[in-house]
Amino acid sequence: MASNTKDGITIRIMTQEDYKNVKAFMKDDFFSSEPLCQSSGETVHLQNEKDNDEYHLSMIAQGTCLVALDENSDGRLVGFVLAGAQYPEDIEKHRIEAEAIEKHAWGRICVLLSKIEREANLFERFGISKVLYSQITSVDASMRGKGLGSRLAATLMDVGRSKGFPAMVAYCTSFFSARQKEALGMQCIHSLTYADYKDDQGRPIFTPAAPNTMARVMAIKL
Repeated sequence: MASNTKDGITIRIMTQEDYKNVKAFMKDDFFSSEPLCQSSGETVHLQNEKDNDEYHLSMIAQGTCLVALDENSDGRLVGFVLAGAQYPEDIEKHRIEAEAIEKHAWGRICVLLSKIEREANLFERFGISKVLYSQITSVDASMRGKGLGSRLAATLMDVGRSKGFPAMVAYCTSFFSARQKEALGMQCIHSLTYADYKDDQGRPIFTPAAPNTMARVMAIKL
């Protein structure tokens, strides 16, 4: 994919050399604003860090991740997408991995995502054997509301088509990310309301601020 520039913002494929800046951006922007991380009160960016780094670098190596750079500010990173291929056998792998780290907030988030992944049953629902999974999309606070998140998602769809993916999926824990994906034609194929997702004592495990009331599985055929 050739890079594309609009209003001084260039979107291109992420390289491994970009990851240092992307990781710092995640700490300052994504983990502080993602509803489940934000409401946990824990230093989520430090949890399962080594494995997360390895996973993210493996996705970057697939050529399916994107960065957005502000050409008017010396190429400053203002947004990114981490995405990669998923296959049916990954579903059970994710469940096992999530349950092994359930002791902290990131692990509990992974358990929830694994649950909705299994319940969405995407591979059987669409009759496909692989899917492009958009894991994390983050946009700098100064750029929000300007359509950059939508540009990143639309560009990722183009990347998915060029690489032969039949569908793209995103697990949206935020009301705003789900609304953005819906505007691009993605459909909610499964959802889980946070108030109904409880621990053994009957207490909700996640209590993010409104309007973030549920996690949604958003998908689109490419």
